[in-house]
Amino acid sequence: MKPWIVLCVVLLAAFVNAAPAGEWRALRGADSVLPPGSRVEKALRYGDDPTQLLDVYIPAQARQSPILLIVHGGGWRRGGRDNPGLAQPKAAHWLPRGYVVVSVDYRLLPEAGPLQQADDVAHAVAWVQRHAERWGADPGRVVLMGHSAGAHLVALLGSDVSRLAAAGATRPLGVVALDSAVMDVPQMMQAPRHLRLYDDAFGTNPDDWRRASPYHHLGRDSLPMLAVCSSRRVDSCPQAQALSRRAAGFGVAIEVLPEDLSHMQINRALGEASAYTAAVDRYIDGLLAPRR
Repeated sequence: MKPWIVLCVVLLAAFVNAAPAGEWRALRGADSVLPPGSRVEKALRYGDDPTQLLDVYIPAQARQSPILLIVHGGGWRRGGRDNPGLAQPKAAHWLPRGYVVVSVDYRLLPEAGPLQQADDVAHAVAWVQRHAERWGADPGRVVLMGHSAGAHLVALLGSDVSRLAAAGATRPLGVVALDSAVMDVPQMMQAPRHLRLYDDAFGTNPDDWRRASPYHHLGRDSLPMLAVCSSRRVDSCPQAQALSRRAAGFGVAIEVLPEDLSHMQINRALGEASAYTAAVDRYIDGLLAPRR
């Protein structure tokens, strides 16, 4: 091997080993696939905790752009705002449609439980709304989206909008929940068999289960939602359908969209050209359409 090639390999290895993990993820990341003219503002702090950060993806020539605020999954214990599926295909899909896309981090277990995590997301919504004009975004046109644990958090905020108001946020237009199987937390926790991660998140106190349960917070003021569910899972679609039936009693529209995709595909495939992405687009477009 030629000496200059060896030197380049050694220098690259040294740089990779020296670079903080976050910087190396950014180097390897999919920002290069974003549409021309778009830009990203990364690691913006919306709270005092070092984990309370968000990234903002801004389309070219943004002007009164709607905001899609995305909350990652990870069992309430792990994950992050740069999870796979964010820059490509989600931001790459919604930026050309004129959306400002925001991806949010929040405190994780064991430092913070689901209620505190929902409050983190609510404060992120309020912070984004206060700063929306700097990105050419419209603070009055916000749609919340989350996957897995993130779907539970946005569904909880959509059911109990008082948490958003307490954080200083104005009312979003609606919620897209991507495959949560804990819309009714007490029901899941009392099932003969459930995932251990639910025990870690929700504990053993039935009162805590109700406080963290989107199903039990539904009321006439709840937000409209689209509950996407994997038809390959036992619990996800039944939980979404029960949430929809209960919401109908309050005059709140919750649509259920079953998809023949795995739990991870529900997240990572959204934004790719497909009937699934088109159905989510139609729902969000309906939320953004002017009311007569």
